[in-house]
Amino acid sequence: MRWALVKVCLAVTAMVVVAFAVPLGLVIKEMARDRAFSNAERQAAAVAPALSITTERDQLEKVVASAGSDAGVAVHIPSADGRAAVDIGRRHAAGKDIATVRKLGRASTTEVPGGFTLLSPVAVSSGAIAVVEVFVPESEVSNGVGTAWAVLAGVGVALIVGSVAVADRLGVRMVQPAQRLVEGAHELGEGKLGARVPEEGPTELRLAAVAFNSMADQVVQLLANERELAADLSHRLRTPLTVLRLNAASLGEGPAADQTRAAVAQLEREVDTIIRTAREAKPQTAAAGPGAGCDAAEVVRERMAFWSALAEDEGRKWRVAGADRPVRIPVARADLAAALDALLGNVFRHTAEGTAFAVDLHNGEDAVIVLVSDAGPGILDPEAAMARGRGSGSDGSTGLGLDIVRRLAESTGGDVRIGSSVLGGTEVRIWIQLDGRARTPGGRGHRSVRRRRRAVAR
Repeated sequence: MRWALVKVCLAVTAMVVVAFAVPLGLVIKEMARDRAFSNAERQAAAVAPALSITTERDQLEKVVASAGSDAGVAVHIPSADGRAAVDIGRRHAAGKDIATVRKLGRASTTEVPGGFTLLSPVAVSSGAIAVVEVFVPESEVSNGVGTAWAVLAGVGVALIVGSVAVADRLGVRMVQPAQRLVEGAHELGEGKLGARVPEEGPTELRLAAVAFNSMADQVVQLLANERELAADLSHRLRTPLTVLRLNAASLGEGPAADQTRAAVAQLEREVDTIIRTAREAKPQTAAAGPGAGCDAAEVVRERMAFWSALAEDEGRKWRVAGADRPVRIPVARADLAAALDALLGNVFRHTAEGTAFAVDLHNGEDAVIVLVSDAGPGILDPEAAMARGRGSGSDGSTGLGLDIVRRLAESTGGDVRIGSSVLGGTEVRIWIQLDGRARTPGGRGHRSVRRRRRAVAR
């Protein structure tokens, strides 16, 4: 498009320059010719009065000299009344041309070597017809024409170059938004859902950019909705399965009980496989925009209300701390609920009945910490457990719960740590960064959280 526009402007400007420059050049040439012959006529007119008064050679030579003999003025007087013919000055015209002018009695212009001659008839006192000849050199006829043509050519070239430059700038203004639109479409097709196109350029391309950005926003929103649905499905399916597994474990011994437990285990494995596959296939979406997130305290209270019923059935003591007032975090509600369900489900799955557990929520200046702890046997190798959380899977554990938690924390710039809890078992710490920056150990966020933890401990 850019080069096509340049070629069109080049062709149009060249035609305009030719259409105006060629006629103008010819007019300038004709004007120079007319100027030269006008000067010659004035010189011939200066000699004519003297010829009508006298034909004396001496006097006529003075008149010719004063009229500009250097320019080639000559006078030709025929013989009459016994007087010989008189020729004053250098003759350039042919004798027949002079005789023709004398016979016809009107001025004439003839071409001679080196230029032109103006032949003007004048009646003398003797009644004969004299001819005044003025020589006009070729250089005088074309005087200034070359310079004028050079100026016209320069102006024409400047116009063409200027039009090409303007066309190129206009082409760039049109092509660059189109290129950005193409690049944005390619990026969106490659899964970069944060790709957007600047809304600039001509009106049509601006409208196309607006439509593209609107489409990309819709795609991101649809994928976000799918993510919410997948996260909701994860804790909706895995939580009842955990309850079903615990109930199946209390059926005692027997073929029916063994078959029920085997079926529950198989179903749980299939559900874990489906959810893991969905999470791995999920494309990376753009970062959450301003205002996105949830109230962590509300989510903690809601999930603990659900798990408390099962805890009472198994005789487990539980407590919640720090969830008595709102705590905003930049995490979707469904994601935080899925992470809590994953960790609490692990507590019920890997600890004996009657084992106590707790959930603590600490709100710092630039970070929020969620602690899920229990009084179980603990985890002998936290690093191996986190490795399972990254998808390696071993020892009968899929690591899906820790993977959900790790993704949630890392999406905010935080992390997940496994350690020993004050209850004597395992403590999983979820560090959620509030401003999205990389966590700085020992920073203000750590000090503020430690101060909050000391306050809660008191």
